[in-house]
Amino acid sequence: MSSDSRLPLGAPLPDWTRRPSPQPVTIEGRTCRIEPLSITRHGDDLVAAFRTTDEASWTYLFIGPFADDAGILNWLTESANSKDYVYSAIIDRASGRAAGLCAYMRPDPANGVIEIGSIHYSDALKRTPATTEAMYLLMRHVFEDLGYRRYEWKCNSFNAPSRRTALRLGFRFEGVFRNHMVVKGHNRDTAWFSILDSEWPALKSAYEKWLAPENFDRDGKQRMSLSDMIAAAR
Repeated sequence: MSSDSRLPLGAPLPDWTRRPSPQPVTIEGRTCRIEPLSITRHGDDLVAAFRTTDEASWTYLFIGPFADDAGILNWLTESANSKDYVYSAIIDRASGRAAGLCAYMRPDPANGVIEIGSIHYSDALKRTPATTEAMYLLMRHVFEDLGYRRYEWKCNSFNAPSRRTALRLGFRFEGVFRNHMVVKGHNRDTAWFSILDSEWPALKSAYEKWLAPENFDRDGKQRMSLSDMIAAAR
């Protein structure tokens, strides 16, 4: 039975080839540095950083909060040894210490799709330019070095701060997957967001303008918001 050539199809991709799987990588930035997660190099810093984070910050993560430092260290060790996800430590250049964690998740090299997740920041790192620069550096690596087509952000549908962050960073909301997971004994409806490779050039321009030193006053306050720059770039 022959196919009907009149039926619509997606855009042809005659030159598409499988992309490389993500590997641990070091990426230098102005306010932060991305490094492959290492217990030897980062364990003490991250245990100290996460020991004092607000308990509510663990609510929508798959793990935590932990009863003691040993629990945090065990989690970090398992993350560093993960065969499924590629974990990175976020180094705050201001202090020289590891102050955050994130991971490339669910890589799909055949289709050029990957997710950023398992994000957890120390209280000192939150709401600083370093967190935005870290997300920019990891996104740039995926699109420009690995050549992926789609970059995903997913979160619990009730996680309003994560949803706001995704939109601020330029992700587009795609909908909610109902009854998607069971997390810590509760149903999780998952909100999906994405950025496509075709959107990256405009986003890159906005990120670089926002991160430029001249966008911040003497007190470190932004002169123009990233959301406004992204809207203008688009």
